[in-house]
Amino acid sequence: MVANRPIVVAGAGAIGCFVGGMLAAEGRRVALLVRPRVKTEIERFGLLLTDFDGSGKKLGPGQLALSEDPAIFHSAGIVLVTVKSADTADVADQIAQHAPQDAVIVSLQNGVGNVAVLRERLGGRRVLAGMVPFNAIAMGEGRFHRSTSGDIHIGEDEANTAAALSVPGLTMRASPDITGVQWGKLIINLNNALSALSDMPLAAQLASRDWRRLFADQMAEGLAALKAAGITPVSATPIPMRWTPTLLRLPDAIFNAILGRTMKIDPEARSSMWQDLKHGRNTEIDYLQGAVIALAEQSGVGVPLMRRIVALIKQAESAGKGPSKLTPQQIRG
Repeated sequence: MVANRPIVVAGAGAIGCFVGGMLAAEGRRVALLVRPRVKTEIERFGLLLTDFDGSGKKLGPGQLALSEDPAIFHSAGIVLVTVKSADTADVADQIAQHAPQDAVIVSLQNGVGNVAVLRERLGGRRVLAGMVPFNAIAMGEGRFHRSTSGDIHIGEDEANTAAALSVPGLTMRASPDITGVQWGKLIINLNNALSALSDMPLAAQLASRDWRRLFADQMAEGLAALKAAGITPVSATPIPMRWTPTLLRLPDAIFNAILGRTMKIDPEARSSMWQDLKHGRNTEIDYLQGAVIALAEQSGVGVPLMRRIVALIKQAESAGKGPSKLTPQQIRG
């Protein structure tokens, strides 16, 4: 399927362009469903993929197909869905209209609810959940930069789709518990909002114990809500999820030594939520903190810090002035 029919990226923003570009760089047939601005940018400059380790790949405009028309799904063997969660239903309807019935649909999105939306709207098509652990940043002029480390996880299936998609520099691993992996990523992604509210690079934020304590307190609320709901999150690192809040609260020297062994972060790495506020877009706060708050309400678990963070992000969205530049004390209120 992968060898003979194209891989189509549905909604190629930063993650979609990076993943699709890495696949195309290794000779896979790739097509990107893109917005006009991204299409024009890649046609003019090509596609430059850079990494936190200093490596890079350059693709000419002719090395992958670009289109604003969802009819590009017509011969897809695999569709990688990378749109924002709020756009999942719309892109599912486009896939249903244009993609072959036997195309495999893989969600590489934040949050935990997108696969259910895709399956509801795509009938009997095979839909797999996925988890992208790294950040990607659109740098302009066709450059997309991966700023943190990690391998993509995809739900285990008989066709071993994860192995079929894996290429050098972009490892994809089959996961027998992809739901747990997604919840684990969502708990880590709770920091996206803190990054957006701080206007600090992730590395600088994680180097500050005050910011880590704030993250730890928010994470503890999330883990309590998941425990009450009977959900066990799976860590994407060797460190068990239940230990992470304690790790975050450690003194700087100890924390930094442990983090350096488990994850690589570019000094200028930023969260996707920071990018959304920077460019005046709505964030995915309702699909991250919002998903945990919904669980907490079902179980009667209190999540006051998380609720305050949601309110602050909503205020920043409404103000339209970019990241708020708040301190940990201001966020705690």
